[in-house]
Amino acid sequence: MAEQQDRDTGRAHWGFLAFFTGLGGYHLVTLVFTAATADRFAEVDVTAPPVLGPLLLLVFLPNVLLGLGPVVVSWARGGGPNRDFGLVPTARDVKVGLAAGGAALLAAWLLGALLLRLNPDRSSSLDRIGALSGGRTIWLAAAALFVFLGAPLTEELLTRGALWQALAHYRVPRIAILALTALVFAFLHEESWRVLSLFAQGLAIGSARMVTGRVASSVVAHATNNLLPAVYLYAG
Repeated sequence: MAEQQDRDTGRAHWGFLAFFTGLGGYHLVTLVFTAATADRFAEVDVTAPPVLGPLLLLVFLPNVLLGLGPVVVSWARGGGPNRDFGLVPTARDVKVGLAAGGAALLAAWLLGALLLRLNPDRSSSLDRIGALSGGRTIWLAAAALFVFLGAPLTEELLTRGALWQALAHYRVPRIAILALTALVFAFLHEESWRVLSLFAQGLAIGSARMVTGRVASSVVAHATNNLLPAVYLYAG
């Protein structure tokens, strides 16, 4: 009964296990991928990078592990991802998510413009992915689609899913959970110059989760926030 109550109220005693499984898998795959490709690209001319084609999608493999950990632990210890996290969006999830995603986009635009004025020579991971894709290929389209839909799903399962429910299980106040998950979300992107902007975006996206109590709403908010970067990746 206690376990059933945890799931019904958005708490999970296995939340930290799910969180660290996903985060550990992400860093392990990143380490292996970096070690396997370090020598191959050590002599690459950055002004004329090689076209990787389908290998481009391997860049996103570590990100998949972020969401896979919570999904596997949910199946093993909980009631399954949809029951535990609320992944199938309702009409309310969509409405709240779109509003929160719009707020996240506004925060990204305002703070991003300020940060770029302070640090004008900052390139993003999207620029590097675009350079390696060889133009508007099907592989770049797949990468853009993952930025729009895949990354929001995996990152939300980790932060606003597993971590949120773990903190809720230990009765951490919701405002504190909102701030802590936004902070983890910001540092997860490993772009130190954008931490402030990412933290603000994380607060906006997490507000959808806080209002509805469901991860589906934060996935919608995150996808809304990522729509413009995905379009920029493909068209820019």
